[in-house]
Amino acid sequence: MKRSIIIFTLLVSALVYGQESNVQFQNPEFARLLKENIARAGNNTHCYEWNPIHDTKAPKGYKPFYISHYGRHGARSNWGEAQYNALIDILKAAKEDGLLTASGDSLLNEVIHVNATHNGMNGRLTRMGCEEHSKLAGRMYARYKKVFKRKGTSVRAISSIVPRCIVSMTAFTGNLKALDPKMDISWDCGETYQKYISNDPTEEIWKEVRRIRDSIDATYRPDTVQVMNLLFNDPVAAKKHVKNVERFERYIFEAGVVTDAFEMKPILRFLPFDAIYKWFELSNVYLYLGQCNSKELGHLRMPLSEPLVNDIVTKADEAIASGKQAADLRFGHDYPALALVSYLGLEGVGDRMTAEEARSNWFAPFNVPFAVNLQMVFYRNRKGDVLVKFLFNEKETLLRGLDPVEGPYYRWSTVKDNIKGYLR
Repeated sequence: MKRSIIIFTLLVSALVYGQESNVQFQNPEFARLLKENIARAGNNTHCYEWNPIHDTKAPKGYKPFYISHYGRHGARSNWGEAQYNALIDILKAAKEDGLLTASGDSLLNEVIHVNATHNGMNGRLTRMGCEEHSKLAGRMYARYKKVFKRKGTSVRAISSIVPRCIVSMTAFTGNLKALDPKMDISWDCGETYQKYISNDPTEEIWKEVRRIRDSIDATYRPDTVQVMNLLFNDPVAAKKHVKNVERFERYIFEAGVVTDAFEMKPILRFLPFDAIYKWFELSNVYLYLGQCNSKELGHLRMPLSEPLVNDIVTKADEAIASGKQAADLRFGHDYPALALVSYLGLEGVGDRMTAEEARSNWFAPFNVPFAVNLQMVFYRNRKGDVLVKFLFNEKETLLRGLDPVEGPYYRWSTVKDNIKGYLR
């Protein structure tokens, strides 16, 4: 009799909350990568992953002398105290009615912990975020020590006016100073720099991005049964508190995508995987369409990066001419970082695709994690010929449609002549 009641309850739950998922994962490899590390599902809220790097030997006679860098701030808290509180209120009310399972009780406690750590501060850099930039600086220094050791040179560091970027700059340059106390570093931020260091899409772009994203969303019908059975001992009675199961799942997702940044247990484990994949993919396409060289919107998005590209070119030419600059370090945000590397035409991250193609070929967790960075490393020989190589997230990366001199090394004059890589 007891078994019959349980089966009946599950059947009623399926009728109330929808049938099992019909999701077909657009890219099975993406699904595998998410299951390997579920925190990747957060896309641009995923913490930086570093893997051993390889440096191709520079052409004979060329030595590094200057680095031009753009880096996103490190791991931060999310936006959403209201969403945290909404989720907490639902779970607390269900607990008072005796409806929570052990898993539901665990979720409630963990979300309370996340909200307390969030502490009402949207977008605050976390300890993990500081460590990401400190370690990045340490690896850059070890890799290019000769650049920083050149006599009579200095390092310029400029930040967005947003606190998480300023703190990231402090963590990065603080470690450089610790490694080389004699290093001459200047720091600055302000509205003039903000005009080029941070650029966002126009409302025209956002409107079309949302339309395409919503059209993809309409193709999904994720599982709404599994999460109810996991968290509530009576899913039908729980309907009193969970008015919209998909919205409830979204609350859990939003609370879960920052737990890695807080160095906490993964809250995403409470969601069915197909729901996780849905939110991952919608955000993945949203990021690509809004910030990269998409076939639909790249012609509108790419020109917005020109002020930042002009700053990079101008300062690089000044450093080449004077020999007094070891590095220009810029600390900004994810959107301008993606638009920058797409403008320059970096292979992979800057590829030109449709939204549908991006669903299967563009993986945001590796392309725009916290602390995503571009390092342009300049080399010169005794004749004064200048080469440059591009490191995206510290890995040698080629330029789409442009032939290098050798390996990943490009003649700087050729790069400048073809700077609008998104057109290639």
